Amino acid sequence: MERIHFDKIGLKIKEARMARNLTQENVADEVGINTSHVSNIETNKTKVSLSTLVLICNALDVSVDYILESELKNSSSAIEREIINEIQNFDNMKKEQLLRIAKVL
Repeated sequence: MERIHFDKIGLKIKEARMARNLTQENVADEVGINTSHVSNIETNKTKVSLSTLVLICNALDVSVDYILESELKNSSSAIEREIINEIQNFDNMKKEQLLRIAKVL
């Protein structure tokens, strides 16, 4: 069995938190844990439990497989689902802009 890279998971949590302009305190309050625990998860000083990971993902409005993408064999599907999740609430103008950007890429 391969080992789980909790360091990558912590970094992904931090990236998702920062992308949403949330502090560790914001996430901790939402999840019901200490701010230091969030910090320790992000810096790999402690391993995140499954139940805490789910709560953190809910607080960050991301899927668990998005956070775990480095651990999954087929991570492209996690990224695709996360993209779809992000654009669901876009108005048509933003969707058209995104489509034009995607075609350029």
